[in-house]
Amino acid sequence: MSYVTRRQVCGHRVTKGIWLVLLGKAIINEKNNCMKTLIVATDFSAIARNATQYAMEMARAIEASVHLLHVYQLPANYGMLDIPISMPDWEQGTEDLMDGLKKQLEQDNGGQVSVSTEVRMGDFVLELTTVCDRLQPYAVIMGCKGSTAVERVFLGTHAIQAMKHLVWPVITVPLEAKFNVIRKIGLACDLAEPEMTVPLDSIIRLVTDFKATLHVINTHNEQSYDPQLVSASGWLGAKLKDVQHKFHFIKGDTEAAILHFAQSNNMDLLIVLPRQHSFWDTLIYKSHTKQFVLKSHIPLMALHFQGETAHHGIKA
Repeated sequence: MSYVTRRQVCGHRVTKGIWLVLLGKAIINEKNNCMKTLIVATDFSAIARNATQYAMEMARAIEASVHLLHVYQLPANYGMLDIPISMPDWEQGTEDLMDGLKKQLEQDNGGQVSVSTEVRMGDFVLELTTVCDRLQPYAVIMGCKGSTAVERVFLGTHAIQAMKHLVWPVITVPLEAKFNVIRKIGLACDLAEPEMTVPLDSIIRLVTDFKATLHVINTHNEQSYDPQLVSASGWLGAKLKDVQHKFHFIKGDTEAAILHFAQSNNMDLLIVLPRQHSFWDTLIYKSHTKQFVLKSHIPLMALHFQGETAHHGIKA
């Protein structure tokens, strides 16, 4: 916390009353600076509304605020289209939708969660990145587009772009998912050079914030002893010594086995590491995996390794 003394105001001595007012303001500012923020990307669809409700419940659990963001992009030939609505009317209609959503959320949660809104025009990922850089969010939460679960999670343009390219933590919420107390967090990890791929600080903070247990899930097809796997798991276990964690070494096809394990063991959240391309790319492109994901209702969190000196999102 930042402290204000009587002699720290422009080098002049101040009275006790003024000092107390300034101290109070310093405490409020410090509290605001430390406040967690969840950015919720919305397009006002049913899927987005469900993700917004998920975010509101999570915000209540970790004492965070919610910032609703809607990004729209005009067609390249907008000026040539015969659209029976003017640009100002379009913008005003969007603002009205956001205001209505904000009022409804505040009414439903009884003022327990602070809600703010923002409407921006431009490329979705670029505008979302700009807002993240300004607000420094704990995480970004969004629903998944499409008529099927696999489309919503992996084929929705905005969701997949955000998970792959945004350096901030991104949580995608399937339509069927509801927020419950997060007690079991899965981490899909191939244990290949974990010191260069696993964002430990973010994971430890997440597990600590929710008082959860971390389940490190690794798949392998080796029948024999693998010294590299033993060494990597030992290193990661030592780094996770301050949080409850368990290792699970399961056999079978990487993607299907991990997702099946997470679902069968009632994981509340599954962390994926987009830079571990062997896991990520096969989840997107293998058709049999797509069919499996159709049955999954588990929210996914994408975390990116940023190195020890660069941290985005989930932090103290």
